[in-house]
Amino acid sequence: MGSKTKTVSRHTAKSEQGTHSFEIVGYSLTKSIGDDKFILSGTFAVGGYDWAIRFYPNGVNDAKYVSVYLELLSKDSEAHACYDLRLVNQENGLPQSVLSESTPRLFKSSDITRLGPQHPCFMLRTEFEKEEAGYIKEDCLIIECAVTVIKKPHLSNTMVYSEIKVETSGLSDHFGKLLLEEEGADVTFVVEGEEIAAHKIILAARSPVFKAEFYGQMKEKNARLITVQDMQPHVFRALLHFIYTDSFPDMDDLADDDYTDMIRLLLVAADRYAMDSMKSRCERILSELLDVETLAVTLALADKHSCSGLKDVCIEFMATLNKMDDMVATEGYADLKRTCPSVLVDAFEKACMFRRISKPMLW
Repeated sequence: MGSKTKTVSRHTAKSEQGTHSFEIVGYSLTKSIGDDKFILSGTFAVGGYDWAIRFYPNGVNDAKYVSVYLELLSKDSEAHACYDLRLVNQENGLPQSVLSESTPRLFKSSDITRLGPQHPCFMLRTEFEKEEAGYIKEDCLIIECAVTVIKKPHLSNTMVYSEIKVETSGLSDHFGKLLLEEEGADVTFVVEGEEIAAHKIILAARSPVFKAEFYGQMKEKNARLITVQDMQPHVFRALLHFIYTDSFPDMDDLADDDYTDMIRLLLVAADRYAMDSMKSRCERILSELLDVETLAVTLALADKHSCSGLKDVCIEFMATLNKMDDMVATEGYADLKRTCPSVLVDAFEKACMFRRISKPMLW
């Protein structure tokens, strides 16, 4: 039987998404700019086009409303896009959708369709300024806009090829099985009385600390039995799992607080054994879990273990969402103030600087 051939062509529709937060500090003062006047956000790019948020504090043609628009700024351009205009509830930090178009429509820079929506009634002023709504706090307002640009589709050339089935390597699964079954293990770690077997060469290949411990000048005389201090067995097992598989073990059964605590412990372990990839993944997860309650603890952890990216995220969170007063009321803040006062001073100075830089200009 001759070989089978298969022809394939592919039409690929693509989109690009982006979100911009527009912070307006001194909201009450913006009303003095006059009727039908607007404040323009900084320019942001999505899908190869430049966009901005227009805010009319006194509305357009009707002072009972405030008006907000997404505007296409790119000259001589047409873009198919959908959008979601939101207001951030500054009590909980969550954005609330107010007006959106989920079906892509045409924005043309040459006419009025460069603006979306095509009507001025964004929200009644009475609802907008209501204290319990949480949109305005300390005379600060945050408008958020999520934009999805539909890009020009791509049609590939027709390809002809013979079908050959390629088996996946399953490398991480194989190494994970090797760790689990302990076959060929040549080192045993004692962690709080629990013995955990592993393979020196794999650990040394992944961690410069283990490499020095097993093969460098600091290697231990009895390198087949090593006691690990100041670490819990389940954390050390998770560290080994990442070393062997480049992934974290399944933690779906953990409650939210327990999951956050586990990621913190794994960051400490990654820093201890110079596992930079693991450490950066922990930083990213902790930045995504950041809220008022965890802010102080995460800031202290980031400072102690030289996580500059995570520390910057904490400072930006404090500055842009007006969370300083809320953070001061947490237990984590009290601990941080007692143990690391210099971290707080540095964070507050940078947060204040960030707020000054981020203040919008009236147009």
